Amino acid sequence: MTVWRFVVLLGLVSFLGDTTYEGARSILGPYLALLGAGASVVGIISGLGELIGYAFRLVSGLVTDRTKAYWPITILGYCVNLFAVPALALAKSWEWAALLIILERLGKAIRVTPRDAMLSHAASETSRGWAFGIHEAMDQIGAVLGPVLVSLVISFGGGYRSAFGVLLIPASIAISLLLISRREYPRPGTLEIPLPQLSKRALEKGFWVYILAASSIGAGYADFPLIAYHLKHTDQTPDRWIPIIYAIAMGTDGLSALLLGKLFDRYGMKILVAVCFITALFPPMVFLGGEGMVIFGMIIWGVGMGAQESILRAQIANMVSPEKRATGYGIFHTSFGISWFAGSAAMGLLYEVSLLGLVGLSMILQILAGAVILFGLSRSSHVQSRSL
Repeated sequence: MTVWRFVVLLGLVSFLGDTTYEGARSILGPYLALLGAGASVVGIISGLGELIGYAFRLVSGLVTDRTKAYWPITILGYCVNLFAVPALALAKSWEWAALLIILERLGKAIRVTPRDAMLSHAASETSRGWAFGIHEAMDQIGAVLGPVLVSLVISFGGGYRSAFGVLLIPASIAISLLLISRREYPRPGTLEIPLPQLSKRALEKGFWVYILAASSIGAGYADFPLIAYHLKHTDQTPDRWIPIIYAIAMGTDGLSALLLGKLFDRYGMKILVAVCFITALFPPMVFLGGEGMVIFGMIIWGVGMGAQESILRAQIANMVSPEKRATGYGIFHTSFGISWFAGSAAMGLLYEVSLLGLVGLSMILQILAGAVILFGLSRSSHVQSRSL
């Protein structure tokens, strides 16, 4: 029960954290426009923030493993990440708002790797897939609640600044729970069950093959803003239904993270291979299908997102020793994020040239990821059979 309490505490922190910054992200576009930013500026700020938010995770992981300061780095990251959001209410220009948006992403980059490392220590005593699945499910509840909370504030005449101000409440509660977690579990590494087969010296070849597969998944996964743009551009979906479709996908994300995490604990990486081949079906459904097919495609899209946030993260802990765990997560998050950024840019360009080309690229990269993982599994089985 001690371990589960730690997992749930971190899940509650993520729930409140997502309530805060996902609520803010739902109105950042129109808020920046209100402050005088153009469409190109909004795109650049969003892209730069995401790039920094992923690229800096490697630095955070390396520093965490070197210093072992898991809690101080996590708390620092959360404070920057969450308190930058209500500070947006005070921004007088889009330049100041842009700085706060980038700080929010930087804060997330700082805290993700040490937090995931601590969660992996606790999850080893339970089930890693299930623990990361629970964490993602709680995370997604916040991702749905945040925009709803912001919508209610604006609906009752509060305005954008009031909405950002209200988000100080979940941000403050999240930090309070984080400090309680720090007090109750000052050394989460002690929760880890030692696995002697994991090398303490270096990251194994299999880890880099896995990073290649994960990067292929990231590069080939169409981001929702592009999908939303397509739905708006083609006029096949009323504006009011686009957020609903996204909410359906997010709900699917949370539920599938739980289910896939449980299946992963039982069947291993075969589940991720199956998910890669299944998610290769969503691009033609979303970009070439009618309204009904789009909804079904977004459900599959949500399943893939659930796998990325549960199985992909859980497997890192199975491949990397506790001494290098934060570095492993830093490499994973950075590679995945840069690949996602590059793939999104490529698909955005392809959208203007060839919709079939966009669909083909997305499908090929998802199938390639599944094939790489399958190859890794077959190689592993071959090595084990030879050792016997």
